[in-house]
Amino acid sequence: MSTRQASDANDPLIESRDQLAQPMAKGEKPREAWRIGTEHEKIVYSTRDYHAPSYDEPGGIRDLLLALTEFGWTPIEEGGKVIAMAGPDGTVSLEPAGQLELSGAPLENLHQTCAETGRHLQQVKTIGDRFGLGYLGLGMWPDKRRDELPIMPKGRYAIMLRHMPRVGTMGLDMMLRTCTIQTNLDYSSEADMVQKFRVSLALQPLATALFANSPFTEGKPNGYLSYRSHIWSDTDPARTGMLPFVFEDGFGYERYVDYMLDVPMYFVFRDGKYIDAAGQSFRDFMAGKLPALPGELPSLSDWNDHLSTAFPEVRLKSFLEMRGADGGPWNRICALPALWVGLLYDQGALDAAWDLVKDWDMAGRETLRSSVPKLGLDAPLPGGGTLRDIAAEVLAIARSGLRARAKLNEVGDDETGYLGPLDDIIASGKVPAEMLLERYHGEWHGDLAKLYEAKSF
Repeated sequence: MSTRQASDANDPLIESRDQLAQPMAKGEKPREAWRIGTEHEKIVYSTRDYHAPSYDEPGGIRDLLLALTEFGWTPIEEGGKVIAMAGPDGTVSLEPAGQLELSGAPLENLHQTCAETGRHLQQVKTIGDRFGLGYLGLGMWPDKRRDELPIMPKGRYAIMLRHMPRVGTMGLDMMLRTCTIQTNLDYSSEADMVQKFRVSLALQPLATALFANSPFTEGKPNGYLSYRSHIWSDTDPARTGMLPFVFEDGFGYERYVDYMLDVPMYFVFRDGKYIDAAGQSFRDFMAGKLPALPGELPSLSDWNDHLSTAFPEVRLKSFLEMRGADGGPWNRICALPALWVGLLYDQGALDAAWDLVKDWDMAGRETLRSSVPKLGLDAPLPGGGTLRDIAAEVLAIARSGLRARAKLNEVGDDETGYLGPLDDIIASGKVPAEMLLERYHGEWHGDLAKLYEAKSF
């Protein structure tokens, strides 16, 4: 999640609705300026007894963050506590229960993305070896109850933890127990954004299936392949889901603004602190009637903060965020941006992907989304068949897009090799969670301690 560092006294106030589309419109970039941003979260555990380390304990989360100064990272504080680290590779930050996230820098190609991921993992593993910390590449804590997990000292998390039980049954699980990989991509115009949004939203369930990696809850199989994805189905319906309006005629920045104005607020950031505005209306804020700050008008930073508090399967800010994938190992961290860059950054591939999904009806899209956490590649497609029937074709389109980009590394390889882990999944017919379940019921004999050995970075 986003890390705010300071309030800006010169931040312009929002005086008309026309300003609300500015962040999206300013995100438009010419093709040569398109970049790739990759975010990935990891479960941090003690190698001594597999407990989730707290923020303050010796060798815990605070010490892990501060040790990154050895690699050139700079602390970011909130309320006198270090809650993130800034550096040339982006930001290392904390999720609510201490899951460690790298929000990577905007990079030109996937070779750079994978190198960035490798640097980060090597750094945190070096620190982990010293402190007795390990890192799991999964979509969800496999064996911890909520009450066994620590809470990190970030103001926005305290507000969200209070608010989540008011609006859904699984919001606390989302915050405390899940991990994801995300990809952030650019667009050149409003029309380009619309096409990319529609393609990525329609195909997000395929990413969920291919990356499904959360089949265990509190030490036992939970009946799902991506329980992380299932959790989003009852986290907060006002800010999650498949956004049917994206596929309607006339969709663009203004329609997304309408949606965000309907999303209830979480907070307002003032003087380094988060003020609880959970459930309040940004429309009231624009009228100077926000109960949390009566008489005040919002700034553009307040609006940007608000844009970060919706959690649909694809999110629009000044770029598009792909949000459907479970956390996973190093090669799948590289594979997720490869999938979406291949589909969205070459016009021929983008058109081919749109041709594949453009006739799907909304009811079918919703059924696909609700089925995929449990069924994976066997989830039903709109109009018949299953995800399994189109998976290889989608990867072929992505491969063609990457090949057309012709971004070569120092030995002359293009970016298509990063799709390899997804090719292997399709060839085997089994998503990662199914492979984990086979080992759980087979060679592990139901012992999830083996999971830590097999799936740590």
